[in-house]
Amino acid sequence: MNIYGLLGRDIKHSKSPEFFNKRFKDLGIDAEYRLFDLNSVDEIELLIKDTPNLKGLNVTIPYKRSLSFLLDESTPDVKFSGSLNVLSFANKGGKRVISANNTDVVAFEHTIKKYINDNNGIRALILGTGGVAHSVSYVFRKLGVFYYFVTRNPSKVAHIGYNWINKDVCDNFNLIVNCTPVGMNPHEDELVDLPYHLLSEKHICYDCIYNPEETMFLKRAKEHGAQIMGGLPMFKMQAELTWKIWMR
Repeated sequence: MNIYGLLGRDIKHSKSPEFFNKRFKDLGIDAEYRLFDLNSVDEIELLIKDTPNLKGLNVTIPYKRSLSFLLDESTPDVKFSGSLNVLSFANKGGKRVISANNTDVVAFEHTIKKYINDNNGIRALILGTGGVAHSVSYVFRKLGVFYYFVTRNPSKVAHIGYNWINKDVCDNFNLIVNCTPVGMNPHEDELVDLPYHLLSEKHICYDCIYNPEETMFLKRAKEHGAQIMGGLPMFKMQAELTWKIWMR
């Protein structure tokens, strides 16, 4: 039996096993999708060694930017974003070869393009600086969208703090993308720290979280008239893209 899975931390909420195991069963494929919840990136090499039939891994928080030491091959989206979310394992000439893809880039670009195309002068705030945030920033660079990262500890160019977000910032940045895990199952009551009263119908709020489908961030933004979009369409698209990578 071939083994696939999700690599991350605190991932029991994930819907990926449901998606992939149903697909395996429906198509009569002798394979299983598992959750690999690791406490440290140092455990990944032992996992690979102890799972000889491992064929593919999805990668999520907090490991999307910390696995480059494993890779034999990677796509341009991985190289230019500095982030990955799909690993493929193959034997070539008796050697195990590990390849990396980033389906977050294509999935986010596809789902956000409607808003970019419909609104001139889009300027964006990216909440967080992890793997998804860097995929999002790469898409914005491709599409010509000016952006800042928002972080609790701003220390780099293009980074600002949450406490810097005031009326002037909200008036000049009309797209806010949450790339943090705040509000994700099982912590649905958590709320990203923003001045929601400064949002209006001119704002677009996008949450990369897909479980729950509507986070507290989106609910609060909607209360103030903002357009909202959750991460479920992005999740479904990146899952389909992952399937094509693994089954080709």
